[in-house]
Amino acid sequence: MLLLDTDVMIDVLRRFPPAVAWLAAHDTEEVVLPGFVVLELLQGCRDKADQDRVDRLVARGRVVWPTESACNAAVQTYAQFHLSHNLGFLDALIAHTAILLGQPLSTFNQKHYAVIPGLTSVQPYVRTSTS
Repeated sequence: MLLLDTDVMIDVLRRFPPAVAWLAAHDTEEVVLPGFVVLELLQGCRDKADQDRVDRLVARGRVVWPTESACNAAVQTYAQFHLSHNLGFLDALIAHTAILLGQPLSTFNQKHYAVIPGLTSVQPYVRTSTS
């Protein structure tokens, strides 16, 4: 299972070669997206063509949502870290979805996610400053 964060999905949508190659190398693994990642991708759409691209990409995987208890844990984490570490509420919800699933989250957002107890995050490929 590959649990992907928004930044990784944006790289795939933009056809960033390292992202495309990494995903292709894991083509036998199921791609799983927290529902909040899908919402963030849709929020970034500028027009119907962008939304259609997002819809096609999302359709290749499975969308998952956290449970009520995971959402409650996200609220506690957000309250604890949003002021001190600038943790966003969607990042807290995405993180607790990963914790609920017991899966590492593929992301480059190490700064915010590093403070969340119980979360394992991995940088899936090498990213240059031009991405």
